[in-house]
Amino acid sequence: MVLGLIPARFASTRLPGKPLVDLGGRSMIQRVVAQARQANLARVVVATDDERIRRHVEEFGGEAVLTRPDHPSGTDRLWEAFQQLGSPLDVHCIVNIQGDEPFVHPAQINALADLFADAATAPDIATLVKPVVSAEELLSPHLPKVVLSQQGHALYFSRHPLPYQRGREPAEWLAHHRYLRHLGLYAYRPQVLEQLTQLPVSPLEAAESLEQLRWLEAGFQIHCVETELDTFGIDTPGDVDRARLRLMRNEE
Repeated sequence: MVLGLIPARFASTRLPGKPLVDLGGRSMIQRVVAQARQANLARVVVATDDERIRRHVEEFGGEAVLTRPDHPSGTDRLWEAFQQLGSPLDVHCIVNIQGDEPFVHPAQINALADLFADAATAPDIATLVKPVVSAEELLSPHLPKVVLSQQGHALYFSRHPLPYQRGREPAEWLAHHRYLRHLGLYAYRPQVLEQLTQLPVSPLEAAESLEQLRWLEAGFQIHCVETELDTFGIDTPGDVDRARLRLMRNEE
């Protein structure tokens, strides 16, 4: 069984109450749940720290669990939610679907979940990457980049473009190398998720503020799947405006 878990925290420095923000007549968390339900998931559950979000999810027919408010990361929140669900033994894959990405595509979720169909070949962790298509993307510290091995495993994630191109100006880099950026959708085996929550903050993670570097430093393998489908997270009021505009265009 593949379980979809959606961490949804009420507090946000730049956009308080983010999961409940209205996007074209439906809340952001409702849109994320609706997208996740179109994927090949046996169950979709919201893991939240706020009673208002839990109540809202149940009102539109979703499933939610109330978790502690002091979790340092969404990964820790997911593990508590999984335990609250009874840690079902028939779950062979947990997909972490970001609660602030209302345009996540079901095919992206399936691309990760499918890797766990065979326990003998299932990776520790899987995530998505997408080709960088503009200099703005490449140079933005808000869009982490990733370099891969020939087998498709992550070697390193960074907010800085990787690799650095010696002898060329950054404006020329995209014309001479194929860059990849990371999309924050993950899948794990349950026992791996448990192990991830027991790791201390690592030096590389502290430097870049990227939790996945903690996992690499600890020796976990992160398998990356490439997608051409675009999505974006909502962190600011400007992102909300951009999402509403995209919804209007889709309707037209």
